[in-house]
Amino acid sequence: MASWGDVRRLALALPETTEREGEQPEWCVRGKGFVWDRPLRRADLAALGAAAPDGPVLGAWVADLGVKDALIADDPAVFFTTPHFDGFRAVLVRLDAIAAAELAEIVEGAWLARAPKRLAAAYLEVR
Repeated sequence: MASWGDVRRLALALPETTEREGEQPEWCVRGKGFVWDRPLRRADLAALGAAAPDGPVLGAWVADLGVKDALIADDPAVFFTTPHFDGFRAVLVRLDAIAAAELAEIVEGAWLARAPKRLAAAYLEVR
């Protein structure tokens, strides 16, 4: 089971990441958010019905809609979406259901999806 502390540690370990604090924290690379706390809203709860998780939800950018669809298809107990995110390159993650290693991959992938190309390339060269 992952926690917001895990998200914070993983995100801030990536180059040029900052944290925007507030009601819902968000982690950004050069001002572009890549992972964030995404509580479900009334419309989300109505759309999900009984399948709506009651634990913490992480929003995460993905490289493309194909990646999003694959994550949801491969592990719907962890990954999901709502109509609000239709056509949007982001996936929702049940934070209390994701394994630590998989969370690390999601956070890094989200960072790579939003980081400037040169910064991402430099990171990939040395990791």
